[in-house]
Amino acid sequence: MYLVKTPKFIQELFPNFTWRIPSSEKVLYLTFDDGPIPVVTPWVLEQLAAYNAKATFFCVGDNIQKHPEVFEQVKAAGHAVGSHTMNHQNGWTTDNIPYFHNVRHAANLTKTVLFRPPYGKLRPRQAQFLQRHYRIVMWDVLSGDFDPNISAEQCLQNVTRNAGPGSIVVFHDSVKAEEKLRVTLPKVLAHYSALGYRFEALNEYENMLSPEQRKSA
Repeated sequence: MYLVKTPKFIQELFPNFTWRIPSSEKVLYLTFDDGPIPVVTPWVLEQLAAYNAKATFFCVGDNIQKHPEVFEQVKAAGHAVGSHTMNHQNGWTTDNIPYFHNVRHAANLTKTVLFRPPYGKLRPRQAQFLQRHYRIVMWDVLSGDFDPNISAEQCLQNVTRNAGPGSIVVFHDSVKAEEKLRVTLPKVLAHYSALGYRFEALNEYENMLSPEQRKSA
């Protein structure tokens, strides 16, 4: 069970996480989790390039080590990168200290402060500690491309019915999601481009401060 659209009240409950980028402009923030993966990630890069689109890739550290040349392709194309732990670890089922070390190891490979917890799952103490060191990026819209129980058409509708100005949208450049991604991503890019949208990467340090800190800055 998962929510395609993250409710506003949940976003407001955790204001130090980045859920979307408040904007009145037609801009989307496409993100891709779980790569880099040969074949899948380079194909994603080709689709993005066709629309002059920039995106953010939350990479699993183990995949960076296995496929460094693909990781370098992502960066060379001008996209942002962030960490997604070393082994796609679930914060709810991992003790704090091992989890922190796992996150830090992956961040040392990406060399950025952008971080997305796998499954969006963090314990309160984990969140409290990590948000002092990383920009924790969640999402506004989940495409569901990882879900074997929905069609590619449903995946497409999950995005087009819910994403608007400033939305952070999640896709996966993984083998598991590849079939739906190959159908959905080109249609999402074409749909929003026709509506006058542009696609941007997330800024590494934007929103690192809490609302209270921003007021006093």
